[in-house]
Amino acid sequence: MTINPPKAAPPLCLGTMPYSVSEGSRDAFRLLWKSVETEIPDEFLQHVDRVVFRKYSDLGDAICFPCPLREQEAVAALKALEGCAAAAIANIRGFRREREISVTLEHVASLLMSTYITNIDGLDKCSPEAKKRIPDTDLNRAQSILYRRLSAGLYETKNRGEYYHIHGSLDATKTLEMIGLPAFNPGLTDYHDCVDIIERATKRFSGAELEKLNQEHRQAGAPVLTNEKYRKTAHGRVMASLPLFTVKPLSMNTPPVPFSESADEPSQCLQGLRVIELCRVIAGPAIGRSLAAHGASVLKITSSRLPDVPFFQLDVNTGKHTTSLHLKDPGDVSIFESLLATADVIIDGYRPGVIASLGYRPEDLAEKAAQRGRGIVYVVEDCFGGTEKGAEWAGRPGWQQIADCITGVAWEQGRFMGLNEPVVPPFPMSDYGTGCVGTVAALSGIYRRATEGGSWICRTSLTQFDTFLLSLSTYPADVQDQLRREHDPQFFELRHYDSVEEISQRALCSVKYLHPNLFADHIMQKAYSEAYSGTVSWPKGPLKVDGIKIGHVRPARPNGYDKPTWDGWESDESLLDA
Repeated sequence: MTINPPKAAPPLCLGTMPYSVSEGSRDAFRLLWKSVETEIPDEFLQHVDRVVFRKYSDLGDAICFPCPLREQEAVAALKALEGCAAAAIANIRGFRREREISVTLEHVASLLMSTYITNIDGLDKCSPEAKKRIPDTDLNRAQSILYRRLSAGLYETKNRGEYYHIHGSLDATKTLEMIGLPAFNPGLTDYHDCVDIIERATKRFSGAELEKLNQEHRQAGAPVLTNEKYRKTAHGRVMASLPLFTVKPLSMNTPPVPFSESADEPSQCLQGLRVIELCRVIAGPAIGRSLAAHGASVLKITSSRLPDVPFFQLDVNTGKHTTSLHLKDPGDVSIFESLLATADVIIDGYRPGVIASLGYRPEDLAEKAAQRGRGIVYVVEDCFGGTEKGAEWAGRPGWQQIADCITGVAWEQGRFMGLNEPVVPPFPMSDYGTGCVGTVAALSGIYRRATEGGSWICRTSLTQFDTFLLSLSTYPADVQDQLRREHDPQFFELRHYDSVEEISQRALCSVKYLHPNLFADHIMQKAYSEAYSGTVSWPKGPLKVDGIKIGHVRPARPNGYDKPTWDGWESDESLLDA
């Protein structure tokens, strides 16, 4: 793609003072910890005054993305609160000290586009050659064929000015046939032709009719609302009454589970904890990836019969072991339950009710944990949230684009681009943000189990992250004007029907041109992955806490690579010093 050099422009300004991402991050951090005080241990708050937001250069204070919402500030604040949690856990392991917590802002920006800059032997997500290096888990050919991939898209309905995001998820057939199109169309390969045919089919229906079809076919579509309209829905009102995440006791009939004692301070605060991750795609696995960066043994369990996006695994499987078990197979169930017997944390990122339908309700797992005398921490991440309150959309399937559309994020992006229509933002930023939220929630549950005992359930959702993001407000008008002048004009030619991949690739080209240092070697970490038979490069984490190390001791591997065991895990602790 050809990039037109952006017009020369002065630094972003707010009034007469340059806009500062670090100042914005401090403001977001204060709002964040005050808003979740009821859900986090008091000990986390003892560290908030030790937080600093660092930068290598002026780039750290730059707004890097062509977006109107404070994505960098929101995630920087969340990583800071994660640092407070890590410091508090390190202290209860018997080594109390004053610990500075630092968040490097350039690394926050790289985290938000992680899947687009992670690569193997220099081949990134946009490289056709990369697909040959990644095991194909796109079992239903939903990602590999353009026509089917565009079944996940934002289109206008038959009512002018009304928009709906249909979503073929990991199997496009149901969505395409639902709107009257063939599941496969081999002769249709041009991007604009595909978009035109799918939007024309979508325009045969109103938003209400598409809602009914989605419910009948159990598909992950949703109307595209402004934030004002979302807040007036029954679901929006319920979600407004909830904090960013909740941490509640499942039962309190087991004693505290202190961390293993050692004469030496552990190098990572979660060393010795075992985490089972039951997730796909990005948001849920991002929680597991962060817990692995704190030293937990994270075992990602997927089924070889379930599809997943292949390239994402190169990113979100960093630091883990991965194995394949099918939880409807008696033999695999037996293995799974042997793994559960010594697990400390479960991460559930599937459609609400799926894991429970297999016989593993959180309450049942808490009962099993009581029988062994050690509580468990159950972490739930989904799209809509609101399960505890019975909100109208709780239980519906969804993805990042669905959350961005339902909450009003897409409309804010469209307005920023000078359009009277919504546009899905670039990159999986809400996915990564939700992963950060889930990490803080999990650390809160882990701390409470260690100090108070019992089993705990932690819940968050993509819509809760988006609600927090929107609460930070959009950038001021003059800052948005400056972003529009700086970024590639081709980005602003995009429309509502353009795919998240097209939007992200254009944004990536513009960010690379404007901020090449975000892609420099010192931003990245490298390690040889036997599983991928190549060197994987991924963004370094933004968080540092005095006295402990944060990072991964193994590179990524594809789903299902390892044996289903907690024993014999390889590790390379030299990666912690890279």
